[in-house]
Amino acid sequence: MKKSDINKVVLAYSGGLDTSIILKWLQDEYACEVVTFTADIGQGEEVEPARAKAKAAGVKEIYIEDLREEFVRDYVFPMFRANTIYEGEYLLGTSIARPLIAKRLVEIAADVGGDAISHGATGKGNDQVRFELGAYALSPEIKVIAPWREWDLNSREKLMAYAAQHGIPIEQKRGGKSPYSMDANLLHISYEGDILEDPWNEPEESMWRWSVSPEQAPDTPLYLELDFAKGDPVAINGEAISPASLLETLNRLGGENGIGRLDIVENRYVGMKARGCYETPGGTIMLKAHRALESITVDREVAHLKDELMPRYASLIYNGYWWSPERQMLQEMIDSSQTTVNGKVKVKLYKGNVTVVGRMSTTDSLFDESIATFEDDEGAYNQGDADGFIKLNALRLRVAAAKRK
Repeated sequence: MKKSDINKVVLAYSGGLDTSIILKWLQDEYACEVVTFTADIGQGEEVEPARAKAKAAGVKEIYIEDLREEFVRDYVFPMFRANTIYEGEYLLGTSIARPLIAKRLVEIAADVGGDAISHGATGKGNDQVRFELGAYALSPEIKVIAPWREWDLNSREKLMAYAAQHGIPIEQKRGGKSPYSMDANLLHISYEGDILEDPWNEPEESMWRWSVSPEQAPDTPLYLELDFAKGDPVAINGEAISPASLLETLNRLGGENGIGRLDIVENRYVGMKARGCYETPGGTIMLKAHRALESITVDREVAHLKDELMPRYASLIYNGYWWSPERQMLQEMIDSSQTTVNGKVKVKLYKGNVTVVGRMSTTDSLFDESIATFEDDEGAYNQGDADGFIKLNALRLRVAAAKRK
């Protein structure tokens, strides 16, 4: 790709340190027009400052789009139908935002006659893969400019020096220290860098933004009822609410009760291990409640098959394959399992914990109290049938034991 062939670039722009520098760098290095695209997926106060910064940098075409409802409805909810977690803990808050941003990047590039798209993901991270796999899946001929793979500004200190040299403002600067690298959307906020680069260091309490510490959470538990329809939460305490508003409410209530903090070392797709901290209050509540409702509405073998496939599904999202045919195939299977997942779940939030205290199906509960009861079942289940069942399943074990003797 020749720099002289690039006349207009659509940049995924947050207004933060990295993308503010990239904006200036693209203008200088590629001598091209830059169109900025900022996706409002729940980062709130960061959106309008991005508009002002882009204008100040001479950008003529500025796209700022409210994608919150689409993000939760079409990306977060489908992922949660699968009870998706990566490596047993991570709720994929950053990963699930990238396919939507990639989709809009290539769509805007087509609309404005852009020659390329650009992003601020580093050459060491997963996001470069997620953005670019998504872009190529949706627009095979698109050109991608990844400044972190081209320039020599390979540290936070060099970036901040570049920003100072070119008059680019930096927020949250603590003296001469680099700020945390943070990413926020309606599902979570993440933290990397600074003292977190040593996995032995405990995160500073002042770092956390969405939640109080469990020790400082209220002494009285908070009870919530969540209504589900076909696997998606649709109401809180009986009040119907939009997907984005529901997640926003759960984030607030969960954060007030110390829910959703996570400190992990994860395996990146590019091969290295990385330490990150996350706050996912609403997602933590949704996951717990969804599994509880599935426990009475989904067939045993279907539920077990979902659990077996979930790690593969999680890896596809983590590694950037949202738009792949295999993810879409898995999604169809997952969605078909959710037709009976309708009902209510009651949870208790208390000092960092989410406890399910009740679940009720409104359509097709598979829990039959007349069979499961410890009291007289009036012939609904013949306990004597278990004798033959056990002996048949023990046959191979008995044969093997006899051979050993």
